[in-house]
Amino acid sequence: MSLDGDYDEDNVFAKIIRGDLPAAKVYEDAHVLAFMDVFPQSRGHTLVVSKKSRARNLLDVESEVLSHVILDVQRVAKAICAALKPDGILMTQFNGAAAGQTVFHLHFHLVPRYAGEPLKPHGEGGMADPAELAEIAKLIASEIA
Repeated sequence: MSLDGDYDEDNVFAKIIRGDLPAAKVYEDAHVLAFMDVFPQSRGHTLVVSKKSRARNLLDVESEVLSHVILDVQRVAKAICAALKPDGILMTQFNGAAAGQTVFHLHFHLVPRYAGEPLKPHGEGGMADPAELAEIAKLIASEIA
């Protein structure tokens, strides 16, 4: 898909927000939902998605929505760092298929980095154990202020 197009109400993240699909939730407020990526690039890989916008990417999102989302991205990133003690954290946001975007709903990836551990490929690292994701989600959630 290109940068432009219609929003798909049945994309996987819209289904998770509606409760049609399960997710290991880390944080939720009126603006965002943060949950564990089922194809993690590293331990603790978390997604933060907008609940308020039908934006497909950063270029589509309304500025008032983005201001709330980015503050929650920071809140969740701090919790990941406190809970998991990574050596760094990679924050990515893809715009368009050519840039690596696979779900066309505004979202941010928060990927903890651990020294000496290679990063798994985006969306190709194999599906994680749901029970393990739930435990990691609880650890991160316990650190959210």
